[in-house]
Amino acid sequence: MSDMKKAVVVGGSNGIGLAIAENLIRRGWRVIVLDRCEGDCAMLPEGGWSYVPFDLLEFDGDVLAPLAADPDVGLLMVTAGVGRVADFEYFHTAEIERTLTVDTVSTLKLFRVFYDRIRGGEPFYAGVMGSIAGWMSSPSAALYAAAKAGVVRFVESVNIELEAAGVENRILDVSPASFKGSRFYGAENDLAQLSGLAEDIVTRLLARETRFIPQYEETFRAVLERYHDDPHGYGLHSYRYKHESGRLDNQKRVVIGYLSGTFDLFHVGHLNLLRRAKRQCDYLIVGVHDSGKWKGKETFIPLDERKAIVGACRYVDRVVDACVEDSDAWDIYHYDRLFVGSDYQGTERFRRYEAYFADKGVKIVYFPYTQGTSSTQIRNLIVKRTKEG
Repeated sequence: MSDMKKAVVVGGSNGIGLAIAENLIRRGWRVIVLDRCEGDCAMLPEGGWSYVPFDLLEFDGDVLAPLAADPDVGLLMVTAGVGRVADFEYFHTAEIERTLTVDTVSTLKLFRVFYDRIRGGEPFYAGVMGSIAGWMSSPSAALYAAAKAGVVRFVESVNIELEAAGVENRILDVSPASFKGSRFYGAENDLAQLSGLAEDIVTRLLARETRFIPQYEETFRAVLERYHDDPHGYGLHSYRYKHESGRLDNQKRVVIGYLSGTFDLFHVGHLNLLRRAKRQCDYLIVGVHDSGKWKGKETFIPLDERKAIVGACRYVDRVVDACVEDSDAWDIYHYDRLFVGSDYQGTERFRRYEAYFADKGVKIVYFPYTQGTSSTQIRNLIVKRTKEG
């Protein structure tokens, strides 16, 4: 091990993760920020950090493995998260999956990848942003509360396992209520407002504490006692408070995408198409055409098999029988984005589509359908080899 101390901060480009990264840098740590984008990393002290792209929705263990194996990495802090205050009826199934994936499933995967380090004999500092919502019922934030409750109970349980194994390392659960200076709550990142909280978190993290609820003595000891004394009464109070405070975000927050195609002789171009489309929406519906013809020739693969192949792709959320016109599909699925091959841009059909969708809030996204071996090339190869005997 060298003298260089390295810390991994997941979600470190924004909000409290950014403030924690700054605090660690000022303490002499070299911070590796893992996040979907660089965000406000430029606000960090120059030369004290590096950025690695990482998306909790597309968990890539290959990115994490070298970090977990690096003996100079001695700290993992997970601050990334999503959530909003809204009644459960306003959540699409795609948002449910996204929230639980980011806040719970991928978070637990992160700790599993680093768990050999946490459970090892050397000091290792680990922590995660939970939420006070994970400690009690939180109507009108039920999804977020469920996700964070999973994290809270995970940390509490695993710390017992570590203690029973005679390991001194622990995972710190940080469970605040809302705080100022973070984009998570709709404001701009303000390190000055976040620095005090970041200092408290890092101090407890390096002390290998197990739980930190900011403003516990001033506020949340009484709140938690009230909740445990009368969970139902507290829940009703919490529900009324959220509804009367104007904090509810009872709106659709999911982008639904749609594309259609024949998908005969499925190849890497099709895969690239689906991957690119899913990156631009939360829920991707794919229509498979029952056109038994391909440029005047029969398709190679039957419709049911083509639908099964497309449906097996992890980027696809739902497979349907395609309508003759994509505009007809909108009447059924009310999608927000229509993904189309760039070869169709400017054609009479799609000028008609653009006019049809002008008042419906639908964005038509044009991009190449195929990047790599195409169905045409595959078909020609099959025909050639068939002729050759």
